[in-house]
Amino acid sequence: MGFFRRREEELALRILRWQLARRPGPPLEEAELRRHAARIVEEAHRIGRERGGNLVEILKELAREMLARK
Repeated sequence: MGFFRRREEELALRILRWQLARRPGPPLEEAELRRHAARIVEEAHRIGRERGGNLVEILKELAREMLARK
């Protein structure tokens, strides 16, 4: 995994933790959070390739959607 990909996943983790802190319920395990972050980054890259857009905004949107499904 490259440097930029790791930074993107760390950003996705921070966004997920921030979203989780805002909602009630039990916290997720660290391994589960990391899996979600990796999936969010993959999906954000796919969306960015298809329609363009700001990667950070796509990451935020995907994090909100993923947590809403829980």
